[in-house]
Amino acid sequence: MLQMVLLHQSPGSHLQPLASSLKTTQKSSSVAAAPLPHKQVLPAPRFCSCGRRHFVEAATAAFLPGLLNRIHPPRPDWYEEFYASVMDSYMKSYEAEVAGYKSQLFGELRGKAKTVLEIGVGTGPNLEYYADNSEVQVFGVDPNRKMEKYARAAAAAVGLPPKNFHFVEAVAEAVPLDDASVDAVVGTLVLCSVKDVNMALKGTSAL
Repeated sequence: MLQMVLLHQSPGSHLQPLASSLKTTQKSSSVAAAPLPHKQVLPAPRFCSCGRRHFVEAATAAFLPGLLNRIHPPRPDWYEEFYASVMDSYMKSYEAEVAGYKSQLFGELRGKAKTVLEIGVGTGPNLEYYADNSEVQVFGVDPNRKMEKYARAAAAAVGLPPKNFHFVEAVAEAVPLDDASVDAVVGTLVLCSVKDVNMALKGTSAL
């Protein structure tokens, strides 16, 4: 399985570098994929204006009801909708800035991943990078159910068929998928919003 994570650390400023880490682990299969380097760091732009925690407190939720109230106390619909709307509009200029970098990074998935899990899919800014693969299945995980309509609209806008995109209301710490069920795990600008990063990375690495 290929894991691809864009890390965004924001201790004091909303202008922070992006770093990418590509890690491959062998997945049970009769056909062995060509291995990627154990770790590859691409030159990263320094103009990230995301700052999920700087603009609106990031929401987290759990797929299982028992974890929902503990990790993500219920929030009113207006808040979830406001947050989703803000992310949909506020991120457009940033996405335009990093389009070339993302295109290079997501190019690593071509020919290697037919089933992709994206944690923190949000409003779906990355869906355009899967649209040229008619066989790809993307499972987009996000705790905010209000993100779904924006993500589906983004998928439609870039030509990713509805049957190829599956929105899953869940958190990265508790993804409701079977182990060894995906070819790649992708996260962009999401770890700053995850409450238990170690738990999230450990869980997704098994998928």
